[in-house]
Amino acid sequence: MVEHLEGPEDEADDEQGQALYEHLRLVCDKGQDLLRIDKFLMNRIENATRTKVQAALEAGNIRVNDGLVKSSYRVKPFDVITVLFARPPRDREILPEPIPLNIIYEDDDVVVVNKPAGLVVHPGHGNYSGTLINGLMHHFQHLPHFQEKHPRPGLVHRIDKDTTGLILLAKTEFSLSFLARQFFDRTVFRRYQALVWGELAEESGTIVGNLGRNPRDRMQMTVFPEGDQGKPAITHYRVLERFRYLTLVECRLETGRTHQIRAHFKYLGHPLFGDVLYGGNRVLKGQPTGSYRQFVENCLEILPRQALHAKSLGFVHPTSRETMTFDSDLPNDMVEVMSRWRKMATGWAN
Repeated sequence: MVEHLEGPEDEADDEQGQALYEHLRLVCDKGQDLLRIDKFLMNRIENATRTKVQAALEAGNIRVNDGLVKSSYRVKPFDVITVLFARPPRDREILPEPIPLNIIYEDDDVVVVNKPAGLVVHPGHGNYSGTLINGLMHHFQHLPHFQEKHPRPGLVHRIDKDTTGLILLAKTEFSLSFLARQFFDRTVFRRYQALVWGELAEESGTIVGNLGRNPRDRMQMTVFPEGDQGKPAITHYRVLERFRYLTLVECRLETGRTHQIRAHFKYLGHPLFGDVLYGGNRVLKGQPTGSYRQFVENCLEILPRQALHAKSLGFVHPTSRETMTFDSDLPNDMVEVMSRWRKMATGWAN
Protein backbone atom coordinates (compact mmCIF):
# COMPACT_ATOMS: atom_id res chain seq x y z
CA MET A 1 0.00 0.00 0.00
CA VAL A 2 1.26 3.48 -0.87
CA GLU A 3 0.08 6.70 0.76
CA HIS A 4 0.98 10.08 -0.74
CA LEU A 5 0.82 12.60 2.05
CA GLU A 6 0.39 16.36 2.13
CA GLY A 7 0.14 19.27 4.51
CA PRO A 8 2.33 20.91 7.15
CA GLU A 9 1.75 18.05 9.59
CA ASP A 10 3.83 15.75 7.39
CA GLU A 11 7.15 17.10 8.56
CA ALA A 12 9.96 15.55 10.57
CA ASP A 13 13.23 16.81 12.06
CA ASP A 14 16.55 15.21 11.25
CA GLU A 15 19.42 15.05 13.73
CA GLN A 16 20.42 18.64 12.94
CA GLY A 17 16.87 19.93 13.41
CA GLN A 18 16.36 20.77 9.73
CA ALA A 19 12.79 20.20 8.56
CA LEU A 20 12.26 17.15 6.37
CA TYR A 21 9.04 16.70 4.39
CA GLU A 22 7.44 13.32 3.95
CA HIS A 23 6.85 12.72 0.25
CA LEU A 24 5.85 9.10 0.31
CA ARG A 25 4.83 6.41 2.80
CA LEU A 26 4.71 2.72 1.92
CA VAL A 27 3.35 0.00 4.19
CA CYS A 28 4.49 -3.54 3.34
CA ASP A 29 1.79 -6.18 3.01
CA LYS A 30 1.60 -9.11 5.39
CA GLY A 31 2.80 -11.41 2.61
CA GLN A 32 5.81 -9.29 1.70
CA ASP A 33 8.89 -11.33 0.71
CA LEU A 34 12.25 -10.48 2.23
CA LEU A 35 13.66 -8.18 -0.45
CA ARG A 36 16.47 -5.64 -0.48
CA ILE A 37 15.02 -2.21 0.13
CA ASP A 38 16.63 -0.70 -2.97
CA LYS A 39 15.00 -3.33 -5.18
CA PHE A 40 11.71 -2.97 -3.33
CA LEU A 41 11.62 0.80 -3.90
CA MET A 42 12.65 0.48 -7.55
CA ASN A 43 9.58 -1.70 -8.05
CA ARG A 44 7.24 0.63 -6.18
CA ILE A 45 8.35 4.13 -7.18
CA GLU A 46 7.97 5.30 -10.75
CA ASN A 47 11.25 6.27 -12.50
CA ALA A 48 13.32 5.26 -9.47
CA THR A 49 16.76 3.94 -10.40
CA ARG A 50 19.02 1.99 -8.08
CA THR A 51 21.50 4.88 -8.10
CA LYS A 52 18.85 7.37 -6.98
CA VAL A 53 17.49 5.04 -4.30
CA GLN A 54 20.93 4.24 -2.91
CA ALA A 55 21.87 7.92 -2.83
CA ALA A 56 18.68 8.72 -0.91
CA LEU A 57 19.42 5.89 1.55
CA GLU A 58 22.96 7.15 2.12
CA ALA A 59 21.63 10.66 2.71
CA GLY A 60 19.22 9.37 5.35
CA ASN A 61 16.15 10.36 3.32
CA ILE A 62 14.61 6.90 3.38
CA ARG A 63 13.69 5.37 6.71
CA VAL A 64 12.08 2.15 7.85
CA ASN A 65 9.93 2.26 10.97
CA ASP A 66 11.45 5.71 11.70
CA GLY A 67 15.00 4.33 11.63
CA LEU A 68 17.89 4.67 9.19
CA VAL A 69 18.78 1.59 7.12
CA LYS A 70 21.35 0.60 4.49
CA SER A 71 20.77 -0.56 0.92
CA SER A 72 21.22 -4.14 2.03
CA TYR A 73 18.27 -3.98 4.45
CA ARG A 74 15.57 -6.51 3.59
CA VAL A 75 12.03 -5.31 3.98
CA LYS A 76 9.62 -7.37 6.08
CA PRO A 77 5.84 -7.62 6.35
CA PHE A 78 4.24 -4.50 7.86
CA ASP A 79 7.42 -2.40 7.58
CA VAL A 80 6.57 1.30 7.26
CA ILE A 81 8.90 2.97 4.75
CA THR A 82 8.99 6.76 4.46
CA VAL A 83 10.71 8.90 1.86
CA LEU A 84 11.80 12.29 3.21
CA PHE A 85 13.33 15.28 1.48
CA ALA A 86 14.43 18.77 2.53
CA ARG A 87 11.95 20.42 0.16
CA PRO A 88 8.14 20.29 0.28
CA PRO A 89 6.33 17.77 -1.94
CA ARG A 90 5.48 18.83 -5.46
CA ASP A 91 1.82 19.25 -4.54
CA ARG A 92 2.75 22.45 -2.68
CA GLU A 93 4.16 24.05 -5.83
CA ILE A 94 1.05 25.62 -7.34
CA LEU A 95 1.34 27.17 -10.79
CA PRO A 96 -1.23 29.57 -12.31
CA GLU A 97 -3.35 28.11 -15.11
CA PRO A 98 -6.05 29.82 -17.21
CA ILE A 99 -8.87 27.49 -16.16
CA PRO A 100 -12.45 28.69 -16.72
CA LEU A 101 -14.16 29.22 -13.37
CA ASN A 102 -17.82 29.87 -12.62
CA ILE A 103 -17.37 32.68 -10.09
CA ILE A 104 -20.79 33.69 -8.81
CA TYR A 105 -19.59 36.30 -6.31
CA GLU A 106 -16.36 38.19 -5.68
CA ASP A 107 -15.26 41.21 -3.67
CA ASP A 108 -12.00 42.33 -2.02
CA ASP A 109 -12.24 39.67 0.68
CA VAL A 110 -13.97 36.54 -0.61
CA VAL A 111 -14.87 34.63 -3.74
CA VAL A 112 -17.65 32.07 -4.17
CA VAL A 113 -17.25 29.52 -6.97
CA ASN A 114 -19.80 27.08 -8.38
CA LYS A 115 -17.61 24.02 -8.98
CA PRO A 116 -18.44 21.57 -11.77
CA ALA A 117 -18.02 17.80 -11.52
CA GLY A 118 -14.55 16.51 -12.31
CA LEU A 119 -12.68 19.59 -11.07
CA VAL A 120 -10.25 18.82 -8.24
CA VAL A 121 -10.14 21.58 -5.62
CA HIS A 122 -6.40 21.67 -4.90
CA PRO A 123 -3.25 19.97 -6.22
CA GLY A 124 -2.27 16.63 -4.76
CA HIS A 125 -0.83 13.31 -5.85
CA GLY A 126 -1.97 12.59 -9.38
CA ASN A 127 -3.48 16.08 -9.77
CA TYR A 128 -0.62 18.56 -9.90
CA SER A 129 -2.39 20.79 -12.40
CA GLY A 130 -5.83 21.62 -13.71
CA THR A 131 -7.33 22.22 -10.25
CA LEU A 132 -9.58 24.95 -8.90
CA ILE A 133 -6.64 26.45 -7.00
CA ASN A 134 -4.49 26.52 -10.16
CA GLY A 135 -7.28 28.46 -11.85
CA LEU A 136 -7.59 30.89 -8.95
CA MET A 137 -3.83 31.39 -8.90
CA HIS A 138 -4.15 32.64 -12.47
CA HIS A 139 -7.23 34.74 -11.70
CA PHE A 140 -5.59 36.37 -8.66
CA GLN A 141 -1.93 36.52 -9.67
CA HIS A 142 -1.64 40.07 -8.29
CA LEU A 143 -2.82 39.13 -4.79
CA PRO A 144 -0.08 38.35 -2.23
CA HIS A 145 -2.23 35.65 -0.62
CA PHE A 146 -2.38 33.70 -3.89
CA GLN A 147 1.32 33.00 -4.23
CA GLU A 148 3.26 29.79 -4.78
CA LYS A 149 4.63 29.77 -1.24
CA HIS A 150 1.15 29.08 0.14
CA PRO A 151 0.27 25.35 -0.02
CA ARG A 152 -3.47 25.98 -0.39
CA PRO A 153 -4.00 29.70 -0.93
CA GLY A 154 -7.40 30.93 0.18
CA LEU A 155 -8.85 27.48 0.76
CA VAL A 156 -11.29 27.45 3.67
CA HIS A 157 -13.05 24.14 2.94
CA ARG A 158 -13.23 21.51 0.21
CA ILE A 159 -15.69 19.39 -1.71
CA ASP A 160 -14.87 16.17 -3.55
CA LYS A 161 -13.73 16.10 -7.16
CA ASP A 162 -17.03 14.71 -8.47
CA THR A 163 -19.27 16.69 -6.11
CA THR A 164 -20.67 19.87 -7.64
CA GLY A 165 -21.63 23.15 -6.08
CA LEU A 166 -20.56 26.10 -3.98
CA ILE A 167 -17.15 26.55 -2.47
CA LEU A 168 -15.89 29.58 -0.53
CA LEU A 169 -12.36 30.99 -0.73
CA ALA A 170 -10.61 33.87 1.03
CA LYS A 171 -8.58 36.55 -0.74
CA THR A 172 -6.68 37.87 2.30
CA GLU A 173 -4.99 36.37 5.35
CA PHE A 174 -7.51 38.02 7.65
CA SER A 175 -10.46 36.71 5.64
CA LEU A 176 -9.00 33.22 5.72
CA SER A 177 -8.69 33.28 9.51
CA PHE A 178 -12.11 34.86 9.99
CA LEU A 179 -13.89 32.33 7.77
CA ALA A 180 -11.92 29.37 9.11
CA ARG A 181 -13.15 30.27 12.58
CA GLN A 182 -16.76 30.07 11.38
CA PHE A 183 -16.19 26.59 9.99
CA PHE A 184 -14.53 25.57 13.25
CA ASP A 185 -17.44 26.96 15.27
CA ARG A 186 -19.93 25.26 12.87
CA THR A 187 -21.76 28.50 12.19
CA VAL A 188 -21.46 28.30 8.39
CA PHE A 189 -24.78 27.53 6.68
CA ARG A 190 -24.41 24.63 4.22
CA ARG A 191 -27.09 22.65 2.43
CA TYR A 192 -26.47 19.76 0.07
CA GLN A 193 -28.87 17.82 -2.12
CA ALA A 194 -28.26 14.16 -2.88
CA LEU A 195 -29.95 11.29 -4.68
CA VAL A 196 -29.73 8.16 -2.55
CA TRP A 197 -30.75 4.59 -3.22
CA GLY A 198 -33.93 3.28 -1.61
CA GLU A 199 -36.94 4.53 0.34
CA LEU A 200 -35.97 6.31 3.53
CA ALA A 201 -38.32 5.25 6.32
CA GLU A 202 -38.62 8.73 7.85
CA GLU A 203 -39.25 12.14 6.31
CA SER A 204 -36.32 13.56 8.25
CA GLY A 205 -33.60 12.37 10.56
CA THR A 206 -30.08 12.71 11.91
CA ILE A 207 -27.15 10.41 11.22
CA VAL A 208 -24.61 10.26 14.05
CA GLY A 209 -21.45 8.20 13.80
CA ASN A 210 -17.72 8.75 14.05
CA LEU A 211 -15.96 8.77 10.68
CA GLY A 212 -12.48 7.45 10.01
CA ARG A 213 -10.47 5.66 7.34
CA ASN A 214 -11.78 2.23 6.47
CA PRO A 215 -9.04 -0.18 7.64
CA ARG A 216 -9.84 -2.46 4.67
CA ASP A 217 -9.85 0.32 2.06
CA ARG A 218 -7.94 3.50 2.79
CA MET A 219 -9.74 5.34 -0.01
CA GLN A 220 -13.02 5.05 1.88
CA MET A 221 -14.29 6.58 5.09
CA THR A 222 -16.36 4.39 7.34
CA VAL A 223 -18.59 4.82 10.40
CA PHE A 224 -17.43 3.64 13.81
CA PRO A 225 -20.77 3.58 15.68
CA GLU A 226 -19.21 2.93 19.06
CA GLY A 227 -17.17 6.11 18.79
CA ASP A 228 -13.91 4.35 19.64
CA GLN A 229 -12.26 5.47 16.41
CA GLY A 230 -12.53 8.33 13.94
CA LYS A 231 -13.94 11.81 14.53
CA PRO A 232 -17.50 12.80 15.49
CA ALA A 233 -19.75 13.44 12.50
CA ILE A 234 -23.40 14.56 12.40
CA THR A 235 -25.58 14.86 9.29
CA HIS A 236 -29.19 16.11 9.39
CA TYR A 237 -31.41 15.26 6.44
CA ARG A 238 -34.97 15.62 5.16
CA VAL A 239 -36.72 14.03 2.20
CA LEU A 240 -37.51 16.34 -0.72
CA GLU A 241 -38.89 13.87 -3.26
CA ARG A 242 -39.36 10.12 -3.61
CA PHE A 243 -38.90 8.08 -6.79
CA ARG A 244 -39.76 4.64 -5.33
CA TYR A 245 -36.25 3.21 -5.62
CA LEU A 246 -34.46 6.55 -5.24
CA THR A 247 -34.94 9.45 -2.85
CA LEU A 248 -33.88 13.08 -3.17
CA VAL A 249 -32.71 14.40 0.20
CA GLU A 250 -31.46 17.70 1.55
CA CYS A 251 -28.55 17.41 3.96
CA ARG A 252 -27.36 19.88 6.56
CA LEU A 253 -23.88 19.28 7.90
CA GLU A 254 -23.27 19.90 11.57
CA THR A 255 -19.69 18.73 11.08
CA GLY A 256 -17.60 18.69 7.91
CA ARG A 257 -15.69 15.41 7.68
CA THR A 258 -14.19 13.89 4.55
CA HIS A 259 -16.89 12.06 2.51
CA GLN A 260 -19.33 12.70 5.38
CA ILE A 261 -22.60 12.52 3.43
CA ARG A 262 -21.40 9.67 1.22
CA ALA A 263 -20.19 7.54 4.14
CA HIS A 264 -23.15 8.31 6.41
CA PHE A 265 -25.75 7.27 3.83
CA LYS A 266 -23.72 4.17 2.99
CA TYR A 267 -23.90 3.36 6.70
CA LEU A 268 -27.70 3.78 6.61
CA GLY A 269 -27.88 1.34 3.71
CA HIS A 270 -28.71 4.09 1.21
CA PRO A 271 -25.55 4.85 -0.82
CA LEU A 272 -25.60 7.85 -3.13
CA PHE A 273 -26.71 7.09 -6.67
CA GLY A 274 -23.69 6.74 -8.97
CA ASP A 275 -21.14 6.70 -6.14
CA VAL A 276 -18.41 4.38 -7.43
CA LEU A 277 -16.37 4.43 -4.21
CA TYR A 278 -19.29 3.54 -1.93
CA GLY A 279 -21.09 1.06 -4.17
CA GLY A 280 -23.87 3.21 -5.55
CA ASN A 281 -22.99 2.65 -9.22
CA ARG A 282 -25.13 -0.47 -9.71
CA VAL A 283 -28.72 -1.56 -9.23
CA LEU A 284 -29.27 -1.65 -5.46
CA LYS A 285 -33.07 -1.53 -5.34
CA GLY A 286 -35.52 -3.32 -7.61
CA GLN A 287 -34.90 -6.40 -9.72
CA PRO A 288 -31.62 -5.97 -11.65
CA THR A 289 -33.04 -7.44 -14.85
CA GLY A 290 -34.72 -6.47 -18.13
CA SER A 291 -35.79 -2.97 -19.04
CA TYR A 292 -35.37 -1.68 -15.47
CA ARG A 293 -31.73 -2.68 -15.40
CA GLN A 294 -31.19 -0.95 -18.75
CA PHE A 295 -32.97 2.13 -17.43
CA VAL A 296 -30.63 2.32 -14.43
CA GLU A 297 -27.55 1.77 -16.58
CA ASN A 298 -28.65 4.58 -18.89
CA CYS A 299 -29.04 6.88 -15.91
CA LEU A 300 -25.61 5.91 -14.63
CA GLU A 301 -24.14 6.83 -18.00
CA ILE A 302 -25.71 10.27 -17.69
CA LEU A 303 -24.56 10.61 -14.07
CA PRO A 304 -21.34 8.57 -13.68
CA ARG A 305 -20.49 10.09 -10.29
CA GLN A 306 -21.99 10.52 -6.84
CA ALA A 307 -25.26 12.47 -7.13
CA LEU A 308 -24.25 15.15 -4.64
CA HIS A 309 -24.49 18.93 -5.00
CA ALA A 310 -23.41 21.65 -2.54
CA LYS A 311 -26.48 23.79 -3.17
CA SER A 312 -26.54 26.52 -0.52
CA LEU A 313 -23.88 28.39 1.42
CA GLY A 314 -24.13 31.11 4.06
CA PHE A 315 -21.51 32.89 6.17
CA VAL A 316 -20.75 36.16 7.94
CA HIS A 317 -18.66 38.43 5.73
CA PRO A 318 -15.22 39.14 7.26
CA THR A 319 -15.36 42.92 6.64
CA SER A 320 -19.00 44.00 6.52
CA ARG A 321 -20.07 41.43 9.16
CA GLU A 322 -23.24 40.93 7.16
CA THR A 323 -24.68 37.46 6.67
CA MET A 324 -24.33 36.44 3.04
CA THR A 325 -26.20 33.50 1.48
CA PHE A 326 -25.84 31.91 -1.93
CA ASP A 327 -27.77 29.24 -3.79
CA SER A 328 -26.95 27.28 -6.93
CA ASP A 329 -29.07 25.25 -9.32
CA LEU A 330 -28.69 21.50 -9.52
CA PRO A 331 -26.33 20.47 -12.34
CA ASN A 332 -27.79 19.22 -15.62
CA ASP A 333 -26.81 15.59 -15.07
CA MET A 334 -28.72 15.38 -11.78
CA VAL A 335 -31.71 17.24 -13.26
CA GLU A 336 -31.86 14.86 -16.24
CA VAL A 337 -31.62 11.72 -14.11
CA MET A 338 -34.27 12.98 -11.69
CA SER A 339 -36.57 13.76 -14.61
CA ARG A 340 -36.22 10.22 -15.90
CA TRP A 341 -36.85 8.67 -12.48
CA ARG A 342 -39.84 10.95 -11.95
CA LYS A 343 -41.42 9.70 -15.17
CA MET A 344 -40.58 6.09 -14.28
CA ALA A 345 -42.07 6.48 -10.79
CA THR A 346 -45.25 7.99 -12.26
CA GLY A 347 -45.61 4.96 -14.54
CA TRP A 348 -45.22 2.61 -11.59
CA ALA A 349 -47.90 4.51 -9.66
CA ASN A 350 -50.35 4.10 -12.54
